[in-house]
Amino acid sequence: MRDSTRHALERAAELTRQGRLTEAMATAEPVILAADSDESAEIRRWLTDHTDDFTKED
Repeated sequence: MRDSTRHALERAAELTRQGRLTEAMATAEPVILAADSDESAEIRRWLTDHTDDFTKED
């Protein structure tokens, strides 16, 4: 996965924890939609492995 993709996902997780879901989606959606099939698989694995990043308290 590209560093820029990982950064966007990490930022989206941070925004989600802050209750800023609309901004989180606006951050993550473009990189998810632009990903090729290989990167999409990596994104799915990352999201599965980092579920707590989106739900834990800051």
